[in-house]
Amino acid sequence: MADSLAPQCTPLKREYDSCFNSWFEGYLEPAVAASASQQQREVYSRKKAEEFETKCGKVWAEYKECTQRALKEKGLDRLLDQAREENPLTEPAPSATQNQK
Repeated sequence: MADSLAPQCTPLKREYDSCFNSWFEGYLEPAVAASASQQQREVYSRKKAEEFETKCGKVWAEYKECTQRALKEKGLDRLLDQAREENPLTEPAPSATQNQK
């Protein structure tokens, strides 16, 4: 795994990456079959989101805070704000299969 933007954030990044990868493996397990109802999939997704927050939420918040502080110290926060203003993220266009529904 790569180092973080700021060396002081790298231990948090590694801890978060490890937590996320472990959680994501479980998320991808075929716990909800393709034949499951929409409601079953929604319940499963909510359960997994809560699990992520419990297991990884704190370290994610600490890592994010560390990197945001580093961005500000390096003056990169202004460049990011400018880039977001010039090229805002937009919703993707609906795919052809979505239009046919």
